[in-house]
Amino acid sequence: MAKSSGLNTRRALARATAAALTAALVATGTSAAVAADGPSAATRPHAELKPSDASKYGSTALPGDAQINPVFGVDGNGDLWNYFPTGEGGLDSRVDSGYGWQSARSMTQVDQDADGYSDGIWHVTTGGQLYWAPWGTEDHTFVGNGWKIYNQLFSGANLGGAGADDLLARDSSGYLYLYLGYGNGKLTQRYKVGGGWNAYTHITGKGDLTGDGKADIVAKDKSGVLWLYKGTGNYKAPFTSRTRVGGGWNTYNNILSVGDIDIDGITDLVARDKNGALYLYKGTGNAASPFKSRVKIGSGGWNAYRLMF
Repeated sequence: MAKSSGLNTRRALARATAAALTAALVATGTSAAVAADGPSAATRPHAELKPSDASKYGSTALPGDAQINPVFGVDGNGDLWNYFPTGEGGLDSRVDSGYGWQSARSMTQVDQDADGYSDGIWHVTTGGQLYWAPWGTEDHTFVGNGWKIYNQLFSGANLGGAGADDLLARDSSGYLYLYLGYGNGKLTQRYKVGGGWNAYTHITGKGDLTGDGKADIVAKDKSGVLWLYKGTGNYKAPFTSRTRVGGGWNTYNNILSVGDIDIDGITDLVARDKNGALYLYKGTGNAASPFKSRVKIGSGGWNAYRLMF
């Protein structure tokens, strides 16, 4: 049975603190869209309250800027850990956030109320069931079957323009789909973004990278080139044509974005290399050159996590 503690934070105008609070994961009821027929619901995950340490950082970002979230990792034992931003461009010591996540196939943080902090997660089990799990309560709520057809799934922040975070999912044929979030764990029917996305080994994003106020994503192709897809804010056509960021990204076996790590109001990117070191690419807000040069924020050991989000 999965047990987790979560994050429940709010932002002040010029200085903010984020704390890992005693919390647990779970849900609001939902009858959201089902991607496809799939197996019946497996044993429902469960979460209990579990204390976690507190960590504080100073913030100069203002409300409405990039989300500020921890980096979470699930290790080979199914234990969940989180790392809060230090406020100085790095990550604090890890916080024990629960256990029992062996059956998690994918996990992604979600901001449902547009306050700049995640309110919980969507997660998919190995059986293909999708659950919504808010911080601070006890049960995970079943969303739908059939999600095993997707080999990548993440919340790219608010892509459709309605306020709450939305969900992107890629199937084995390379089609990318957008599910719009209602702000309560429920999702709309899926909307096809387009095909050809199996050219990418990793797709990620968590907010605006280009300074236009719309959420963007990046994708790393099999030759190690990173591409930027600017968001449009239109759920029927959520991205413009891709533009090249740069090559050499095959040195990394994982890339992800949780929002703003250095607390400057701009979304950042985190990359893990094959030796288990972790690097931060600070966002610039400039579409022509969306990231600064990398800074090492973890010397090793990050390959212990089979999931990072």
